[in-house]
Amino acid sequence: MQNIFQTVSQDLLQANQIGAEEIAQSLAIIGRHYVDYADIYCQRTAYESWHLDEGIVKLGSFQIDQGVGVRAVSGEKTAFAYADSLTTDAIQRAAETVKVIGASGNIVPIRVPTPVFGKAIHGAFNPIVGLDSAAKVALLQKVEKLARAADSRVVQVMAGLTCEHDMVYIARLDGKHAADIRPLIRLSLTVIVKQGNRREQGSSGGGGRLDLRYFDDAKIEQYVSQAVKQAVINLEARPAPAGVMPVVLGNGWPGVLLHEAVGHGLEGDFNRKQTSVFTGKIGEQVAAKGVTVIDQGNIPDRRGSLNIDDEGNPTSRTVLIEDGILMGYMQDETNARLMGMDVTGNGRRESYSSVTMPRMTNTFMENGIYERDEIIASLDKGIYAVNFGGGQVDITSGKFVFSASEAWWVENGQLQYPVKGATIIGSGTEVLKHVSMIGNDSALDSGVGVCGKDGQSVPVGVGQPTLRIDAGLTVGGSEV
Repeated sequence: MQNIFQTVSQDLLQANQIGAEEIAQSLAIIGRHYVDYADIYCQRTAYESWHLDEGIVKLGSFQIDQGVGVRAVSGEKTAFAYADSLTTDAIQRAAETVKVIGASGNIVPIRVPTPVFGKAIHGAFNPIVGLDSAAKVALLQKVEKLARAADSRVVQVMAGLTCEHDMVYIARLDGKHAADIRPLIRLSLTVIVKQGNRREQGSSGGGGRLDLRYFDDAKIEQYVSQAVKQAVINLEARPAPAGVMPVVLGNGWPGVLLHEAVGHGLEGDFNRKQTSVFTGKIGEQVAAKGVTVIDQGNIPDRRGSLNIDDEGNPTSRTVLIEDGILMGYMQDETNARLMGMDVTGNGRRESYSSVTMPRMTNTFMENGIYERDEIIASLDKGIYAVNFGGGQVDITSGKFVFSASEAWWVENGQLQYPVKGATIIGSGTEVLKHVSMIGNDSALDSGVGVCGKDGQSVPVGVGQPTLRIDAGLTVGGSEV
């Protein structure tokens, strides 16, 4: 992390003729007013994307964005200003703007910047320069070729590749300065198959805080196989039945239901404002025994992982629910202070132009004891939701609706046939209470998660083992 700090200081600050001491002087401007917290967030992001459709590159883009966000917090009030230029003058003007949130007359000396070095969770390379443009296009063409060769019914292939190189420098009023370099890659694939007059689609992909060598032949073949298999299965799908019934959720990406229906409700700001269904329930049984939910931002190379959060704090492993008991919430600096709780390293922001708030990183349920096949075999009649598409949740009530992209009707413990149009409807708190079997196959998603909150999007990871839920879920069906 020391090398990262030096690199960012040189390539971000010095390259824009900014010194750490000058940033400290701007913080001192804010410190002359009575504020509880203040920080300056400098950022430079390079982003590249390529999209292939029907064998043709339909879109290729490259952009660089840099700027600074300055924040001051007094009590529950936050003042925030940002500039899409990175200069000493821009930082000082923003500092002058936000200082008015507190009363003047405070005496704070200019603090000598104190570098904070955390543990490196991922590399500090630039994935954009890992391959040239021709090689990136060739990678997508390989994906298309393999997909079309996988099944004669494949009529369209859409593939996309994105690479990001993000540098951030965070300076705080307490004198702590931290820096990070954040690589991010993602490969996405959608295939459309046709049989007679019927068309269906399947999708796959993945990535993480890795370089492009991650997408080797074996990984590409895995993505292609998953997407084509899902699309072909959906060709045989029948209308999903509707009603209240037991549901088995697959492992990995179906953890997005856990993320949306439970995870958001465990973020500190919703609980401080008492708008979450979990408010005031620490120490209470909120889930079935055996249910343990973790948010962990320090898993190496994962999409939701960070060396440090956007307030310069190290990310960590936070136990949210343990054996069904609510243990705590995810916290940033402000909400932790106001609630009298510890910071958990969950302060996140989309960019320098966004305010920080408590957000998830990689959120998952830990293993149980059952085999996947054992869980399915226990189902007399019900739905096995292998994978999910989109969904919606109401944080206040905990109610959610999710659509299954691949699901099966199960009868007498056997998969009978795939179903189409299945939606899973329920309440996050009720679902957790009715988990009856927890698999031993917990896994994180392949690296595609994006979380939205208050208009901001950040990369995240989700995961869970195979789960059986006996009650609290309604399956909504549809016509094929």
